[in-house]
Amino acid sequence: MTIAISQDQIQIIVDRAENIYPEECCGILLGTISGSLKTVVEVIPTANVWVKSELGDDLADPTEISRTKTSRYTIDPQDIFQATKRGRYLELEIVGFFHSHPDNPAVPSICDRDLAWHVYSYPIVSVMQGKVNDFKSWVLDDLGIFQQEEEISFLKLP
Repeated sequence: MTIAISQDQIQIIVDRAENIYPEECCGILLGTISGSLKTVVEVIPTANVWVKSELGDDLADPTEISRTKTSRYTIDPQDIFQATKRGRYLELEIVGFFHSHPDNPAVPSICDRDLAWHVYSYPIVSVMQGKVNDFKSWVLDDLGIFQQEEEISFLKLP
């Protein structure tokens, strides 16, 4: 898969990641999918609503209890619903979800993999000491393994 995203759209994500640091930022990407090309039309930053208790008491990994917004994110289902409605109105669809990794590389975590869906792109922004230093987009393959999207096209979209 290839993701086409403008420099202005990337800048929205970068600004959000630096402003939210040291917490993870997150958001939704609306756009189109044509064959293996995903074109981002709109970036929708959202609040990180992670709460450690949301995973329940039956955690497979008890270390998850200590996780905070500095290492996890959750997008409110209402935000996803509103983005879906906006997409329908604009004849777009959700093509991905972005988030940041404060003081960590732009590489998907095990949690990222466990919560990902095959159809979406997952751009990750690495923020080291408050400044973005890397941006990579990932897609989950049919075997459940993240693959870096082959190319990020920096298109200037109208």
